[in-house]
Amino acid sequence: DISMDLNVMTLIGALPGDIAQGLIWGVMAIGVFITYKILNFADLTVDGSFATGGAVAVMQILSGHSVATARIMATIAGLIAGLCTGLLHTLLGIPDILSGILMQIALFSVNLHIMDEGANKAVSATQYNLIVSLRDVSQAIVVSLIFVAAVIILNYWFFGTEAGSAIRATGNNPAMSRAQGINIKVCKVVALSISNGLVALSGGLFAQYQGFSDINMGRGSIVIGLAAVIIGEVLGNAIIGKRMNFALRLIFVVIGSIIYYIVIGVVLWLRMPTNDLKLFTAIIVAIFLAIPYLKNSFGHSFAHAKKMGGKEK
Repeated sequence: DISMDLNVMTLIGALPGDIAQGLIWGVMAIGVFITYKILNFADLTVDGSFATGGAVAVMQILSGHSVATARIMATIAGLIAGLCTGLLHTLLGIPDILSGILMQIALFSVNLHIMDEGANKAVSATQYNLIVSLRDVSQAIVVSLIFVAAVIILNYWFFGTEAGSAIRATGNNPAMSRAQGINIKVCKVVALSISNGLVALSGGLFAQYQGFSDINMGRGSIVIGLAAVIIGEVLGNAIIGKRMNFALRLIFVVIGSIIYYIVIGVVLWLRMPTNDLKLFTAIIVAIFLAIPYLKNSFGHSFAHAKKMGGKEK
């Protein structure tokens, strides 16, 4: 019965799960924000490093290590992945997009080795003391909020330091930064490492949340991250405008991630084909990418028409 399938209470009941996923992926989106918005670097490593974080975290837990150790090791694995991407770009002169693609491809094999040649590995919340799990969505939301707050605070602090300011300057104007004595190669490597460390941390949390790591769990991560960044930016500019500082930008990135997953939840609630989820994601990203451009275009057209009307009078 379609009316039963489209019960509003079903949609409302699914909201906590959407929020939990949005918060977890929000950590990943902040990592994408660092490369895409701050460094101006098109990094596609994240599709691989997200799965790396999940694989490392699950295998650490299955090996008897604590959940805290698993999180730390997942983050370190992501840092190393970002470091390799940065070295491919800075030392070997490989373009940013290609260096990310190469690392993404390499990580597919690396992740298989991490998971003992298995395509996926399960970790049960009944056997292990997981900090986030589908079985307790309320706890997952609280824990994810703590992680998100910590990540935002640390990034706000770091990018306010001399090293962080150098990275921001490198993204804004590499030539001028180099002329000012900033080692832009080091800045790029550091930013890519931090970004993929956060992505892997998010992957480790998500693997615990869903109860398994999978070789393909990171596929399309870059699109989700970009969707969160763009949705957050458009929403932040609409609400806050020019008063939006760096901390608020990070907060709105996470809000963008939550909104994205709520939209996906609505799509699933409407019984849209799950095979078309990637298509819906692409459409959502395209719409939010187009909003600033269309807004400026209409603004300029309106101003021009107003000016021409004034001249006729």
